[in-house]
Parts: sequence; structure tokens; C-alpha cells
Amino acid sequence: MQVPIFTVDAFTNRPFCGNPAAVCLLENDLDEDLHQRIATEMNLSETAFIRKLHPTDDFTKSEWLCLPCRLQCSLSLENPNSVLTFVTLSGELKTRQEKDHIVLDLPLYSTYPQVLQEVEELIKAATGDMIVQDLRYSPDTKKLLVRLSDSYERSVLEELQVNAQRFLSAEKTGKVKGLILTLKGKSNGKEKGHDFYSRYFAPWYGVLEDPVTGV
Repeated sequence: MQVPIFTVDAFTNRPFCGNPAAVCLLENDLDEDLHQRIATEMNLSETAFIRKLHPTDDFTKSEWLCLPCRLQCSLSLENPNSVLTFVTLSGELKTRQEKDHIVLDLPLYSTYPQVLQEVEELIKAATGDMIVQDLRYSPDTKKLLVRLSDSYERSVLEELQVNAQRFLSAEKTGKVKGLILTLKGKSNGKEKGHDFYSRYFAPWYGVLEDPVTGV
């Protein structure tokens, strides 16, 4: 079987930067096992499966469309006032165009305070002896958010040496499937800057670190 596959550099205007994603164009739907095998072979942070649609098909059935590819598709909206809705495995994602920008309304999941002792070994493997200001956990996505102390600068998070492979030994219960290290953004007085900075790790799914937006 032949499946056309393309590599897309999303969230950037430069080749080999941003968030690399594989895009597979399908004539018919594939079973979930084959999806996973293709994604494993591509070995990128995201793999999107897009089914070729006919005029009578419901566009919202493309459940395997990943975030970078949603953005690329949204850029082609003919009506700037229209809202494009994607029904994904993570919930509904709405996209609309406002002037020269694309606005994404992402699915929202509730998070709850997490007891440090239950994930202490995992956090130690990720941050060492760094000060943790807050912990939040989402049972729906099995993601653990670790907010580092506001006393740290952005460079501390960027330069943090993380061996995500060690997470597999530190967390074997299946409770955590994704780890987010985040830090509150700071203003330098001249510019507002960013609200926060973060790094995401999911070695349980074969992604040691998601490049996210890149530069």
C-alpha cells in the first residue's frame, strides 16, 4: 500500500525550524494500529492523517488532524469571518481568521492540585533540586504540569538539561503520560514579553521532547 507523506515545518517561516509534522493523505481510513506504526516510523512529534473528502463528506470527521496541520489548513479559509471546527481526539477545536492572524480556540481540560510525594521521583528526574512552586494534574489527558519558582529566569528553563529517558523508570504506574515544565514570563520594562515559558516531554509516547513552536 502506498501512502503519500509530506513533512511540514509549522509555526515558522524558515525551513527545518518550528514544529516538524508528518502529513499523510489518505483515500480511506486506516485502522488505529496502522496509524501508530506510521507515526512510529516517521518519528516526529506529530503525525497527521488527512482523509481525502468528497463534496458530500463532513469535514469535521478528520479526527486525526494534528495542531500544526490545523493551522496550515486554517490559513486557506476563503471567508475571513467563518469558523472552521475540527472534531479531534482531544475535543472540538475552532479556528477563525482575524485580519492577518489565525485564532485557535483549544479544548479546555480541568486540572487539579497534585500531591508532591506521589510524583516526587519523576519531578526529581526532570528538575533535580529546583524549587517547584505549584503542581497540577489533568486526569483526562494524564498530563502533569510542574510550575517552577517565579525566582527563576527564562534562561534557567531553556538551559535545563533533561534526560527524558529517565522518566520511564521514574513513572511506571501509567498515571502520567506527559510532563510540562513551565515558568512564569517576566516583563523587561520595555516590552510585555510572554505570559509563560514551557517545555513538554512525553517519552511514554516515544516523544522525548516536543519542539513545540521553535524559532
